[in-house]
Amino acid sequence: MKNHYETIIIGAGFGGLNAAIKLGKKKKDVLIIDKTNHHLFQPLLYQVATAGLSPADIATPTREILKDYRTITVIMDEVLNINKEKSLLKTKSKKEISFKNLIVATGARHSYFGNDQWQKFAPGLKSLDDAIEIRENILNSYELSEMASDQKEVDALTTFVVVGGGPTGVEMAGAIAEIAMKTLAKNFTQIDPKNSKIFLIENGDRVLSSFSSDLSDKAKSDLEKLGVTVKLNTNVTDINNEGVRTEDSFISSRNVIWAAGNEASPLLKCLDVELDKMGRVFVKDDCSVKDFPNLFIIGDAAAFKEKERYLPSLAPVASQQGKYVAEVILSDLKNKKREAFDYLDKGTMATIGKRKAILEVRKIKISGFIAWAAWCFVHILFLVLFRNKVSILMSWTYNYFTGKRGARLIKARESAFTAD
Repeated sequence: MKNHYETIIIGAGFGGLNAAIKLGKKKKDVLIIDKTNHHLFQPLLYQVATAGLSPADIATPTREILKDYRTITVIMDEVLNINKEKSLLKTKSKKEISFKNLIVATGARHSYFGNDQWQKFAPGLKSLDDAIEIRENILNSYELSEMASDQKEVDALTTFVVVGGGPTGVEMAGAIAEIAMKTLAKNFTQIDPKNSKIFLIENGDRVLSSFSSDLSDKAKSDLEKLGVTVKLNTNVTDINNEGVRTEDSFISSRNVIWAAGNEASPLLKCLDVELDKMGRVFVKDDCSVKDFPNLFIIGDAAAFKEKERYLPSLAPVASQQGKYVAEVILSDLKNKKREAFDYLDKGTMATIGKRKAILEVRKIKISGFIAWAAWCFVHILFLVLFRNKVSILMSWTYNYFTGKRGARLIKARESAFTAD
């Protein structure tokens, strides 16, 4: 392996991968560094967490995606420090690698707003490990409920609390409700999963606040029809092994899921530049860092201001920035003037459950089946490999007609003794 590359990309998410492919097509010298060996399709991560999809459905080996680009090197490592003055980075494997251009696309993690002790009791949802942990907590709770003799314990095990009313929180709450009311409805004899309680807690005055108020109201109504109790204008004050405490009540629960906030990678702190409250780097209109035109920050790691607003942490933003930055690097080789990044907003969408979704594209607002069908089509379209497209389409079709979910194994808690 070399110790110098023309372009180094940290992170193989939507931003990093799109930048790499564009540079790879021009046969440019590129190194991708990622802590995992796969590209994760995060918009469908909640479906792994709710047993709708298997991990392999939404995670694709990075090397497989980039196998046709022979000038791109991929290594599984972690960057620990970036020296922007010397154009040098250091990795966990003790490698020192220099670069001409650096693209930082490290994504984000969930933030507990200074209450990191809550993470033990309320996992967030940003990685495959997170999704598998949540899935097994949900499924194992029903298994324990079947054996429990104390009704209070059964109630705590079958009460689910999702904190945060953004897209992830809404999608999680809706999916858990469908598991309880449909998927597991006839699977147990000692308990009735339909008696499960699902709470969605949001400290604002509406869910999905990035959408128009009428679509937010529609989403709330759809959640309530599924059996979700939506608590607005409610602040969480404590989370422990017994449940969730708010300003005015306590919810006894063994299943709390955190979807209330994000923070950028701590790696960005080593750049010694100005960060916003989410830990993102304030970048220029070409996605570069002030005084360092060869250092680009994109996706969830960047605080990019456009038309008096900061771009949201969405996959389309990262994807477009990745392609844009790659084009900037190619243009620099020709001494062309850099044009400012211009985000093309193709709209936003969120799904609440089967046949229930909302979609907003500028002044166009759609809800119900049409929005849900569009949501399904768009997510299938943007999956990287054909195998994933087929696998997910088959899983969704099966679930649509049967209400069943196929990825319901509890592998982490398998007994040491198995039946012959």
